[in-house]
Amino acid sequence: MGLRSFLEQQFIDVIQWTEPATGVLAYRYPMANMEIQSGAKLTVRESQMAAFVNEGRIADVFAPGLFTLTTRTLPLLTDLKNWDKEFHSPFKSDVVFFSTRLQIDQKWGTPTPITIREKEFGAVRVRAYGIYSYRITDPRAFFTNLSGTQELYRVEDLEGQLRNTIVAKMTEVIAPVEVPFLDMAANQGELARKVSEQVKPAFAALGLALDTFVIENLSLPDELQKFLDQRISMNLVGDVGRYTQFSAAQSIPIAAANPGGGGAGEGVGLGAGIAMGQTLMNAMKPQTSAAPSADSKFCMDCGKPIPRPAKFCPECGKPQQQS
Repeated sequence: MGLRSFLEQQFIDVIQWTEPATGVLAYRYPMANMEIQSGAKLTVRESQMAAFVNEGRIADVFAPGLFTLTTRTLPLLTDLKNWDKEFHSPFKSDVVFFSTRLQIDQKWGTPTPITIREKEFGAVRVRAYGIYSYRITDPRAFFTNLSGTQELYRVEDLEGQLRNTIVAKMTEVIAPVEVPFLDMAANQGELARKVSEQVKPAFAALGLALDTFVIENLSLPDELQKFLDQRISMNLVGDVGRYTQFSAAQSIPIAAANPGGGGAGEGVGLGAGIAMGQTLMNAMKPQTSAAPSADSKFCMDCGKPIPRPAKFCPECGKPQQQS
């Protein structure tokens, strides 16, 4: 290197990174035409980790703290370069900072419904969505598998991969299980725990730790949801007769409010209202026993119809007056 080139060379004596905004996972410190001065200071703040990368390989990883960069603090890097233990010249290497902050409120959802085998409805398609959070815990794995030599690696660069991983694992969990949908929806916390257990190893392979996983909603297709709502209404009513009365009562004001547009229309609306009222009255009318025929009478004690000549009731055995 000539004297002019040496004078033009820039030396770095302080290395640090302050995140400019949220959503940054990895940042490669700019090293163009610069070398790190022996004895330089490396500042790694809380919620950060830093790695020295030499020829595409991570040589050393630093946790939060203040470090003086010498051969004693970079033994692996020194060994890779085969430098003398007492060197005092500058050295060149890439420095990558990683944000270990918790990345919260990450959204996931099923782009297409998941087909499951349901006990009551047969094969149904279920939609689901929720939130999750994660953080970087293994910079080596994250650098090797994801960020690499990129100058900046953001949350949005990764969200598609993580979302698809979650949906795939959720399908593996709920598709083979023959659990009624209502039970599944009522136990979303337990279902989320099972899915989380399946997702964590996939995250760990990328250098990430899944912190929270929440299923906010499980839903059926609209047409099946309407059927389920009707079934729930029937269960709440509990009796077909009462449900008929309820339906008829609801229909009366609808028929009465029907715009006639003329006498004939008004007559139709009135006739429908009368018919519905009759239906309601019939539904509300208590059921009674049929009247006895000419050759039968009622028991004086239990009220059951019995043959007119009978001296004793065949139902309750009580003596009868002869008529």
